[in-house]
Amino acid sequence: MASIFTKIINGEIPSYKVAENESCFAFLDIAPLKKGHVLVIPKKEVDDIFDLDDESFKQLHLFSKQVAKAIKKAVPCVRVTSHVIGLEVSHAHIHLIPIHTINDCNFANAKLQMSKDEFLTIASAIANFINPIVY
Repeated sequence: MASIFTKIINGEIPSYKVAENESCFAFLDIAPLKKGHVLVIPKKEVDDIFDLDDESFKQLHLFSKQVAKAIKKAVPCVRVTSHVIGLEVSHAHIHLIPIHTINDCNFANAKLQMSKDEFLTIASAIANFINPIVY
């Protein structure tokens, strides 16, 4: 059965997409730690990120780098952090979280409640800073 992330990629479940290329997809986390919290996933459904083939692993990280740079331009922050945990959904993914302090990326923190308009505004702001992704 397809993961929830595969269903998002296929458009079966709505998302707040910020970027996409042939092999990767990035969208806002709907239970964010901070405004601008993005999930970056490979389009290939693989449970553990370290089970990706080398080329897919490389493409996912290069894509994440580009998305992180766009987040930093769109969302006031000191840094954009990158986290691979992989327990929430059985589909490899990277969390990109804009932070001001180390406590901002504590996954035990309460998740933000945001309106649809807030999600759309942030997704659009990040997407506006995505440059064409060329590898």
